[in-house]
Amino acid sequence: MSSDGVLSSSFRDPSGFLFYKDGTLYRQINKRYAADYDHLMGSGLYQTLVDAGLIVPHEEVSLDLAETENAYKVIKPRQIDFISYPYEWCFSQLKDAALTTLAIQKKAFQFGMTLKDSTAYNIQFIGARPVLIDTLSFEKYTPGQPWDAYQQFCRHFLAPLAMASYTDIRLTQLSRINIDGVPLDLASKLLPFKTHFKPSILLHIHKHAKVQINYSDRQVDAKARKISSFGFRAIIDSLESAAGKLKWQPVGTEWGDYYDATNYSEDAMGEKEKLVADFLAPIKPTTTWDLGANTGLFSRIASRAGSKTVAFDIDPAAVEKNYLQAKANNQTDILPLVLDLTNPSSAIGFDHAERMSIAQRGPVDAILVLALIHHLAISNNLPLEKIARSFASLTKNLIIEFVPKEDSQVKRLLATREDIFPDYNKEGFEIAFSKHFEIIRSENIKETNRTLYRMQKRDS
Repeated sequence: MSSDGVLSSSFRDPSGFLFYKDGTLYRQINKRYAADYDHLMGSGLYQTLVDAGLIVPHEEVSLDLAETENAYKVIKPRQIDFISYPYEWCFSQLKDAALTTLAIQKKAFQFGMTLKDSTAYNIQFIGARPVLIDTLSFEKYTPGQPWDAYQQFCRHFLAPLAMASYTDIRLTQLSRINIDGVPLDLASKLLPFKTHFKPSILLHIHKHAKVQINYSDRQVDAKARKISSFGFRAIIDSLESAAGKLKWQPVGTEWGDYYDATNYSEDAMGEKEKLVADFLAPIKPTTTWDLGANTGLFSRIASRAGSKTVAFDIDPAAVEKNYLQAKANNQTDILPLVLDLTNPSSAIGFDHAERMSIAQRGPVDAILVLALIHHLAISNNLPLEKIARSFASLTKNLIIEFVPKEDSQVKRLLATREDIFPDYNKEGFEIAFSKHFEIIRSENIKETNRTLYRMQKRDS
């Protein structure tokens, strides 16, 4: 939720900062950035990027809104519906964000500018479309100037993409504990030896890591770092080729093919889809989170109802498939993200305030929790009342599916462990959730022993 004042995450760039006033997001541009901002706007670069859908548009507003006296301009950028972070993206999201960053750099160079930073946090998604959100990332290019954002690009984008492609998709989570990108020496150690025979990976990660180590305690001569404009472009082209060639095939994970192996019949699935749509209709949500969304079947029902929907799932393969489908359909109302609900994204960074937790990015109008409760309660030993309390902190409207022990999926979970869940039954579920929610409607899903509930948060 937003509150008036400077954003706690917006303090590292002396060129300006973001702030809220009366619930509206603004960006103050400080006087020291005046020349670069004027060049961005006057050269045609800004409009070119807006027309290409590569940067969030903004409008200049009254300087009276400024927070401090050293303001040069105040702008009001288009606000992103949901802020996400690189460790919540699937492989193709990270790859598209990398290629978008390089596409922006190439266009900037045509207008005599360059990106002074290339952090992945400057990219956000409008549905399946990555855009740059930091208007202050540009500076005028000086002939001979190297790309100062090169190391950061390799840490934030190329290293995690390479590790996901050649080693393990789960290594993208290293971005969660390395807020300024994965250290290149660590990436070099984690990549298989065969990557030394991949020229782009050898150059931009392995050799790059060695250079960083060798020069970590030496003073660098700025004159010796000069590079021609041709060399500058060649580095960007090389990085673009390197990132573009990296691939990850979403197979071999537990839930990537869930809908192909579900115990729902075609009629039962159709009935469930209809019930979810019926339950959403009276709520009329404008924002919805689908927890355990898999490949987004029910997320799309919410989006068709007019809701901006974030589709969370623990499985990177499922999120990858969801994102690729959203991208193919040019959807701007569904944002697929990777999330472990039992260990969700927390507030991190300096003073625990640079990156928001999932809870801080709520609440939302409605939450879908379909075919998930048994995994939370049985696979992860989470008490039903704690689950209910957590959901109540995030939404006023809950659509949730209860899956009983008689269900084949629950039997599979209990096949290799002792049943220590005496209260995991329909009555126990309703008692636990009724402490926080009022049950508005419940319907059995035909041809199954599952029940779908629509609940409304009780007044506190």
